[in-house]
Order: sequence, then structure tokens, then C-alpha cells
Amino acid sequence: MKKIVLRYGLASGAILVATSAILTPLCMNGNIHSETLGYSAMVLSFLLVFFGVRSYRDNVAGGSIGFGKACLVGILMTLVTCAMYVIAWEILYYNFFPDFIHQYNAHALDRMRAAGESEAAIREATVKMADFAKLYANPLFNVAITFMEVFPVGLIMTLVSAAILRRKPGQGAPASAVPA
Repeated sequence: MKKIVLRYGLASGAILVATSAILTPLCMNGNIHSETLGYSAMVLSFLLVFFGVRSYRDNVAGGSIGFGKACLVGILMTLVTCAMYVIAWEILYYNFFPDFIHQYNAHALDRMRAAGESEAAIREATVKMADFAKLYANPLFNVAITFMEVFPVGLIMTLVSAAILRRKPGQGAPASAVPA
């Protein structure tokens, strides 16, 4: 199981890190402003969870896998992917984009102004953003927030993959193929 989890988890993480490394500078320079593009990259990278669970089922588990075991395999791949993303973001943030949170907040306030929000709402958002920026300066908080950006997408992909790929052993399946 470890070989498959690492192979697919690392490949998924590499895709996510590569797409993030490309998209982050574009967002920082104002060339693109789409959270949809970022989440699409996450879904693309987490598609490998599906293929990893399928590979485990077909090559290790004798063609059958229960929902629980499929979830375990998928969540382990998700954790590897998330770890790679968090490590990459911490390197990018502290070395290349130390003013990211301030630029992001300024962009969010500009969007509020363009949408015609009231000055009171903008002041309230400014205070909340300043409080968040203080928290984000703490590396542990930063790591937790970064992890929570991608983990829900991986969890959903894991659950969907486990539901689609679960398969009971056939009549002639070896006893070792019985899902856990």
C-alpha cells in the first residue's frame, strides 16, 4: 500500500504544486483573479486519488476493496498531497511572497469598493483582514490555513472515489482479497 500511496500522492502533490507555482504569480501580478481556476487545479491534482485507489484495488487487493479501505488509501494519498502543498506554500510565502496577505486583502477591498459596498462594511472588513493578517504571520496558523485550503477537496475526491471503486470480492476471489 505504501508504494501506491506515495506514488500517487507525490504525483498529485507535484501537479498541485506546479499549478500553484504558475497561478500564484499570475494572481499576485493581477493577471488573473479566479478562485475557480485554483480549485480546478486542486480537483485536477486530486483526480490521481481516484486512479491510486483503483490501482490499489486492482493490483494489491485482488480486484476488490471495501469503502473503508478505499477511504484509507485515498486519505493517505490526500495527506501526502496536502503535505507537499503546504511545504511548497511555506517556501513560496516566506521567501517570495511575504506581502501576499496584504496584497490579497487590498485586492479584496478593491473588489468591495467596485461592488459598491458601504464604507462601514469596508471598514469592518479592513479590521477583520488586519486581524487575520496578524494570525497569518504565525507559521502554525499559516500551515493550518494552507492545509485547510486543499484538504476538503481531497476529502471529497477520496469519498467519491471510494464510493465509485468499492467492489466486493467475487466467488473465486482469494481470501487475501477480502476488503478490510
